[in-house]
Amino acid sequence: MIDLNLKGRKAIVTGASLGIGAAICKELSAMGAEVFCCARDSIALDELCSSSEHITGISADLGDKSETETFLAEVKKLAGGIDIVINNVGASPSRNFLYTEDQDWEDLHQLNLMSAVRCTREFLPYMRENKWGRVIMIASSAAKYPSAALIDYGATKAALISMSKSLARKYGRDGVLVNSVLPGLIHTAMWERAAKEIASANNTSVEDVIKNNGRTVPVGRYGTSEEVSALVAFLCTDSASYINGTSIEVDGGSAAHI
Repeated sequence: MIDLNLKGRKAIVTGASLGIGAAICKELSAMGAEVFCCARDSIALDELCSSSEHITGISADLGDKSETETFLAEVKKLAGGIDIVINNVGASPSRNFLYTEDQDWEDLHQLNLMSAVRCTREFLPYMRENKWGRVIMIASSAAKYPSAALIDYGATKAALISMSKSLARKYGRDGVLVNSVLPGLIHTAMWERAAKEIASANNTSVEDVIKNNGRTVPVGRYGTSEEVSALVAFLCTDSASYINGTSIEVDGGSAAHI
């Protein structure tokens, strides 16, 4: 029997104010977990927290090392240890490689990769001590299928997958399972922004761009944040106790590799 109960578990979710992050918070809290989340947008974060008494929000920019440390210290003060770490925060700027400066690379590296390093490293000892833990990297299909417009983004997401596989091999015997989830074409703010750019360049509507893009997916549409969060939540349960070191696409069938 599938056990989807997370009562008694404590989780952190980064980049949680909107989209996939917010959906994950709601899913985990509905399954009984106490969720501690962060985002830069304090207004959106407050709105998310108002949806459940089991969600606690802390405003923080995880692209900044000191703010990340402050966030982690506050979580430890409130929760003690954490059983589940969902490394979701990230940015996906579309920019020309030739005009991307060193600092641009460094800033994205800090937000997309180092935030995951710091959050995972902070609570891994607690998980090992309790012989139970879940770490999930929210990567991207761009990690496996690099885009010419998202070069630095794809590189950071590929690094997340590599790190998750290494940690899975290292700590699986301690009951700590580490996996990556790779969203494809999901209707989030990132893809809304991309659709607006395409629409502007081609003198068409955002709705037409989204409709046409959806046709490229085998299921014929964009996915939703909730369709991603459902997989993430399952990977956090005891029913996923033999799933470790994987990178699972949630892309409606777009991935063509064997």
